[in-house]
Amino acid sequence: MKKWLRNWRLVSLVSAMALLLAGCGKPFLSTLQPAGEVADMQYKLMLLSTAIMVIVIAVVTIIFLYVVTRFRRRKGEENKIPKQVEGSHTLEIIWTVIPIILLIILAVPTVLYTFKLADVKPMNKKERDVVVVNVRANLYWWEFEYPDYGIITSQDLVVPTNERVYFNLKASDVKHSFWIPAVGGKMDTNTDNTNQFFLTFDDKRAEEAGRLFYGKCAELCGPSHALMDFKVKALPRAEFDQWVEKMKNAKPVAATDPVVKRGEEIFNKSCIGCHAVTPVDGRPEQARLAPNLADFADRSRIAGILEHNEENLKAWLKDPEKIKPGNKMTGTYPALSDEELEALTKYLMTLSVE
Repeated sequence: MKKWLRNWRLVSLVSAMALLLAGCGKPFLSTLQPAGEVADMQYKLMLLSTAIMVIVIAVVTIIFLYVVTRFRRRKGEENKIPKQVEGSHTLEIIWTVIPIILLIILAVPTVLYTFKLADVKPMNKKERDVVVVNVRANLYWWEFEYPDYGIITSQDLVVPTNERVYFNLKASDVKHSFWIPAVGGKMDTNTDNTNQFFLTFDDKRAEEAGRLFYGKCAELCGPSHALMDFKVKALPRAEFDQWVEKMKNAKPVAATDPVVKRGEEIFNKSCIGCHAVTPVDGRPEQARLAPNLADFADRSRIAGILEHNEENLKAWLKDPEKIKPGNKMTGTYPALSDEELEALTKYLMTLSVE
């Protein structure tokens, strides 16, 4: 088989796979299925820039084929030289003006959207009526504070739909990047400054996604960077307000089951120094060493990546380093026996506001 034929088949196979995979995506994760105002604007820019590139490629390809066909060497005309157009003012104007026009077409909406997306004045007003969330990125987990409600939670971000939600982004250790692919572009979280932006969660499209979007860290931050996930629960405003009230009134319930009570004792001995179990944590922001567990039993994932069940929780408590290499929980408490793991798991599964 000729080498060029093998290469052609390989290119064809790769192209077909790329086309097929380009159609893959889930509404809770894909940037190609936008679920909000910001994502819609960015998606339109993607379509516009792609359309411009396709048009340019098509035009250049047509011109190339025309030139190859029109001026190919013919028998008996080997020494014939085509008419030279060097120094043609008309051509120079055309290939100068067309790129400028294309750049203007792309630049105008890009600049307009950039300024529109940078408008965070409503969140900085002394008296504001918008939802503001302080996001703090850590190795390898996320903290979400609602300063206007006095609520702190972790790993599961809860937001209202059909309104702008504003974010203050910061990191506690190294640079991270906050990204909810289906809802808007990424933005860095730094240790030395606070970045601000807003996102909007469309209620209809949130319902289509099961009211749960996936968030990621989009900045290489360490060995478990790929595992630094969080989830976003997008609720209608009335349900969001109900969640806020439940969180504000949440208090640990006294354990009556002997196993749960034993788990509480283990927690208070080994875990309480880093983890809080009430949504209002009096410690300063920089002193919060680990995720707030007030609504742990209501979350969709364990450690941000594992299905929420007792077996996965036991596996995480037994060896967190195996699941998330480089995490700061590893080695902070003595090894637990099977009996202690069972008791601590039962206790953590009672931490609920629902």
